[in-house]
Amino acid sequence: MTISSEDLHRKLKEFFGFDSFKGEQEAIVMNLIEGHDSFVLMPTGGGKSLCYQLPALVLPGTAIVVSPLIALMKNQVDAIRGFISGNDHIAHFLNSSLNKGQINEVKAHLLAGETKLLYVAPESLTKEENISFFKKLRISFYAIDEAHCISEWGHDFRPEYRHIRQLVNEIGKFPIIALTATATPKVRTDIQKNLGMTDARVFQASFNRENLYYEVRDKADVKKQLIKFIKENSGKSGIIYCLSRKKVEEIAELLNVNGIKALPYHAGMDASTRSRNQDMFLMEQVDVIVATIAFGMGIDKPDVRFVIHYDMPKSLEGYYQETGRAGRDGKEGQCIAFYSYKDIQKLEKFMQGKPVSEQEIGKQLLLETVSYAESNRCRRKILLNYFGENYEIENCGNCDNCLHPKTLFDASEDLDLIIELIFSMKEHFKADHLVNILTGVSNSIIKSYNHHHHELFGIGKDKGTKYWMSIIRQGLILHFLDKDIESYGLLSVTETGRTFHESPYTVMMAHDREFSDWNEDEEEETAIAGNPKHPAAGGGGDPTLFAMLKDVRRSLSKKKNIPPFIIFTDPSLEDMSIQYPVTIDELKNCQGVGEGKAKKYGQEFIELIAKYVEENEIIRPTEFVVKSIVNKSANKVAIIQNIDRKIPLEDIAAHRDMDLMELIEEIEAIVASGTKLNIDYYIRQVIDEDIINDIYDYFAHEAETDSVNVAMKELGPDYTEEEVRLVRIKYISDVGN
Repeated sequence: MTISSEDLHRKLKEFFGFDSFKGEQEAIVMNLIEGHDSFVLMPTGGGKSLCYQLPALVLPGTAIVVSPLIALMKNQVDAIRGFISGNDHIAHFLNSSLNKGQINEVKAHLLAGETKLLYVAPESLTKEENISFFKKLRISFYAIDEAHCISEWGHDFRPEYRHIRQLVNEIGKFPIIALTATATPKVRTDIQKNLGMTDARVFQASFNRENLYYEVRDKADVKKQLIKFIKENSGKSGIIYCLSRKKVEEIAELLNVNGIKALPYHAGMDASTRSRNQDMFLMEQVDVIVATIAFGMGIDKPDVRFVIHYDMPKSLEGYYQETGRAGRDGKEGQCIAFYSYKDIQKLEKFMQGKPVSEQEIGKQLLLETVSYAESNRCRRKILLNYFGENYEIENCGNCDNCLHPKTLFDASEDLDLIIELIFSMKEHFKADHLVNILTGVSNSIIKSYNHHHHELFGIGKDKGTKYWMSIIRQGLILHFLDKDIESYGLLSVTETGRTFHESPYTVMMAHDREFSDWNEDEEEETAIAGNPKHPAAGGGGDPTLFAMLKDVRRSLSKKKNIPPFIIFTDPSLEDMSIQYPVTIDELKNCQGVGEGKAKKYGQEFIELIAKYVEENEIIRPTEFVVKSIVNKSANKVAIIQNIDRKIPLEDIAAHRDMDLMELIEEIEAIVASGTKLNIDYYIRQVIDEDIINDIYDYFAHEAETDSVNVAMKELGPDYTEEEVRLVRIKYISDVGN
């Protein structure tokens, strides 16, 4: 089929309300209309969906769209129906959420030729009855959305995606368009090979999202930081990603207790609850969704203002995909990740026992994540380079490393010391054992190997545990050292490390930034509380009218039971607050408002605007305190009972599926809430009497704050964080409760 560029622009305006295409959209659409295969790499918010939706509306027949999530299908079907006035059969989905009657109804519309887009899960393609039914349809093309699911190197691999090509061959060969927001060069090759489309025309947009601000924060006082950040961004939509379902539930509860409307979302919830929670977020009935990565793939909510990673993800590809859900409308988007190397160690533990090839992939992906988190380079530059894109600018001016550069120093002597220590021992050891030797910690394991008599024992005592751990991690990132995950993280020296040891040279490393210091002191001037490059309310419109238009949109969305942005996006409302349209024809001139939308939804908006123009009125914002959810914690009673029975803390932690530090956090929260706990039986087993007395005296007589960081600075390198926290619990329980 041939269609002129002029006709295509007319259809774009008629269906979607846009005057022009973005980037390579027009070339992609034309390529598909002309019957050629296309491979589209376009970042989240770049307009991938339009690349197959417009051709589907223009071409004869039905486009089969393979999509990985049921919730995503419903969302996209709602969106396309919103664009096309007067035809709710224009798009359908076919999946396990439909009953037999609904399935028959969808099939009837398909056979009648009324449906232009059919969304299906890859599992639905494999059903014999569906294959024979699809053979009866006039298919225009296949669209494979979220195509990275095909690759084992992709961040969200789905085995069923690898069977798509053979199913396409069985149903009937038609053009294929594969689309993804994230794919490294290796993943791209894998996708094209698997889909049998190595000759496809490749369209690659820049992965640079200039409106997104990237920041990695130290994972200290993380709950307090979370509440503070969200309160400072009150009324804005956001997503918080956690790696475990348990943490999702806990953080959602914490936010609600602190007056933030939030809901959880994870694969352990039943489908109807998940769907309801997602819809409430899309409909702006809650501000925040706390989720595992099960949430968000393809969710077309343009005004997500922040994406927070409570835990660092397993890969940079996954991180980029998830952060890409912020600021899809081109406006402010803040991407904050909380980083602790302990989280990476947990992920490494999960890999133990898996096939070696899977471990190798996982290990490489995790190392790239650590490298990103600990780097002193521009975050944007690292991300773009990862996806094979060269970013020439040295300072993007919109990430923490560019706004607050870390100080660099020559670490060659200390790196060489670590390599010398590894070479000096017959067996390989883990990082914490090596650090204990360097800092002179004489525990039972050190003594069992006689390492308290090692010539390097205590040589780095003055620099502290955190410093040496940082040198080891950066040594791993720079490939001087290697870590064997299968052997529980034992360290060895690489060929690069050996060469360096034989002939040392300057190796620049970055000091850890003191996050807790500059978070408190500079928050007014920095991009932590909000990205200064992007004003919160928008671009020059009437803020009072804009707020009133949002209210109308919200009530209309409730009435029609569709998300607000399907009616009109924020940029459309902003344009209305600039142009003051009072007729449907004038409304059609506003950004993103096509004829269908103007007729379908416009009346209430133009009536409000006309009234506002005549009268003229005004509106306003609020404030913050962190409340604990410890009284509601399911763990609380069990932990108290076990401590009363004098069970060792390691055993309590293992039984509650926690690590020791997580248990200590729970105990701290219990004690902070006013409950008296006696953990003397445990402390006296694991900490020397002198150390207990020193730390206790510090909190009793010198401390001006209960901060562990401040305590460790004041007490010096002879005391571990674990010791300080345990004795602090004892002190608060003894004195405060």
